[in-house]
Amino acid sequence: MDNIEISYADQGSGEKVLLFMHGLGSYLPAWQKNIEELKSSYRCIAIDLPGYGKSSKGDYPYDMKFFADAVADFIKKLALESVTLVGHSMGGQISITTALYHPTLVEQLVLVAPAGFETFTEGQKQWFREVLTAKGVMLTPVETIQSNLAYNFFSFPEDAFFMIEDRIAMRSASDFEWYAYAIEKSVQGMVDQPVFDFLSELQQPCLVIFGEHDNLIPNRYLNPGKTDEVANKGAEELIDATVKMIPKAGHFVMFEKAEEVNNAIKSFSK
Repeated sequence: MDNIEISYADQGSGEKVLLFMHGLGSYLPAWQKNIEELKSSYRCIAIDLPGYGKSSKGDYPYDMKFFADAVADFIKKLALESVTLVGHSMGGQISITTALYHPTLVEQLVLVAPAGFETFTEGQKQWFREVLTAKGVMLTPVETIQSNLAYNFFSFPEDAFFMIEDRIAMRSASDFEWYAYAIEKSVQGMVDQPVFDFLSELQQPCLVIFGEHDNLIPNRYLNPGKTDEVANKGAEELIDATVKMIPKAGHFVMFEKAEEVNNAIKSFSK
């Protein structure tokens, strides 16, 4: 991992360290509303995962083990003894994988609309592999970019518009092709290295947060159902879990309902 550079923001101070990891296609600014509040009580570190944001991009495997090892290496390089991993969506599945492979580095888990709780058949996994490709990402029109991001929210907030602007601007970036490649490989990594069957092995206390109106989990095409059913099914596998369902919130619950999410984290990680 020596050739990989991780871009990160480091704010606040406190005995506990919160390490924030974004989801598929996202970046560390997705946590800005959370860090702004939580930095008064915790040391808050948000990273751009490899392949995303300002971190290194290239011909990497981008599977869950790769990300977990990169996160573990980052924690060691900053000489952090133990952290609370706060992961959103794919970042949640990476958080779980990190805790499984590097348990001594992880004190607690905050799983925000985590990937990995929803399970898929082999046929459904193949659908993901065929539908979500680098070429498709590169050819996504502006209107679809706008609708895809809006679909992450119960009610799209005006202060989230920067996410759309940044995603559109990325199309002309010199490393855009590598970003698209990272998304394709990340999707394959999520379906090829599922974590549901290993949730019972997690020893760390876990806070599970979902928006009640999450349009992405469960997948509306493959597994029509209610989000709380997925949340509770995963939580039942965990040794020590607290579930928080937040009303009138979608997949980007930590941005849309930042105050509720921040309060839940503060109550959990004392």
